Amino acid sequence: MINHQQLITTGLNYEATSLRYPFAPDLPVLFVMEKMFALLGHRDDCEMVNLKTSPDEAWLHRSTYPESVLPGYHMNKKHWNTVLLNGSVPDQVVLDMLFESYQRVIANLPKAARESLRLRSGMH
Repeated sequence: MINHQQLITTGLNYEATSLRYPFAPDLPVLFVMEKMFALLGHRDDCEMVNLKTSPDEAWLHRSTYPESVLPGYHMNKKHWNTVLLNGSVPDQVVLDMLFESYQRVIANLPKAARESLRLRSGMH
């Protein structure tokens, strides 16, 4: 069952990412440049993560995993899901959702920031 540490380790392997604690010492947040793409927290005794997605994907994941994928807690519910890391969503699906969140945030960065990211990663 995937957990916060595995998500942090995976997310930090993406280009131009960092781990910060802007809200509280027990709420780690993964950023790409200056934008967050994963907010890690707890719901009751369960680890959870907020991830950005498209409205269609948000609906699909919520329908497929109704007990574990919920509208984003304290987030824009159209574009963010809260995923409970309780083992009911397959690890690979959670990892795919993490990468999608990263890509969606990059797509919304200003053009200069996206260009800087492409140059840093060697993409042309």
